[in-house]
Amino acid sequence: MSHIERLRLPEDDATFGGNRIFDLFQYSPAVTANGLVFIAGQIGLRADGTIPESPTEQIDAAFKRIAAVLTQLGLDFTDVVELVSYHTDLTSHLPDFRAVKAQYIRSDFPAWTILGIAALARPELIVEIKVVAATRKA
Repeated sequence: MSHIERLRLPEDDATFGGNRIFDLFQYSPAVTANGLVFIAGQIGLRADGTIPESPTEQIDAAFKRIAAVLTQLGLDFTDVVELVSYHTDLTSHLPDFRAVKAQYIRSDFPAWTILGIAALARPELIVEIKVVAATRKA
């Protein structure tokens, strides 16, 4: 039988501002099971709840949120094995996305699935990113 652990962020977390959003929508920022970490889709939201207007800033904010979750688990982007990105305007935002992604993910690269979608939870949002990472052996 697998052992499952759900991440709870510190209430003073500077990137997320605590667990309010996770409690409100009833989900975990990450769940670890059988050596894998499943990080919930992250959007380009600041800790104060505002959304950057610039596509580059919004994409960067989403990656920063993923980095914060990875850090809480003692991991970093080298531990990511899969990345899935959801884009409301794939054609116009893909160059910005690739440029920002290159700042966080270097070789060896994870698997990457890119999806164009109709909408996200708020109309101002342009991207959501989810990742799966491998835990490190103790």
